[in-house]
Amino acid sequence: MTAKKGVIYALIAYVIFVFVQSLFFKFTGSEETDIIFSTIAQWMNDVGLSAIAPIFESIGGYAIGGTELIASALLIIPATRKLGALLGLVIISGAIFFHLATPLGVNRVVNAAGDTDGGILFFMACGVWLSCLLIFILNKKQA
Repeated sequence: MTAKKGVIYALIAYVIFVFVQSLFFKFTGSEETDIIFSTIAQWMNDVGLSAIAPIFESIGGYAIGGTELIASALLIIPATRKLGALLGLVIISGAIFFHLATPLGVNRVVNAAGDTDGGILFFMACGVWLSCLLIFILNKKQA
């Protein structure tokens, strides 16, 4: 295996780890997920997007989680790796936007007691963004 392939596989492993480990939270309606999507939905209401806010709040975790699962699967298959990286970039760009442009924030609240995650989720998202970009660039030979 070449060093380039090793780097690509390590980047893919990181992206899949982050995406797949978050599925438990998104698919089970955990308190953390409820806080994230209700915070964003409230912001949507505040900025005039009240028509989609309830939909985003109720099924956003499932929709995003499902899309992350699809991106992960696409990353595993060499023929679809670039598409998976591109899909991952789109998903995680949205996550980074919501962290930076909404009350969700970088150091987000994780429970009703007001405890925060210290920015871990945001920094993991930044790592996924950079990893997807590098996977896309390093796989430039694909059609």
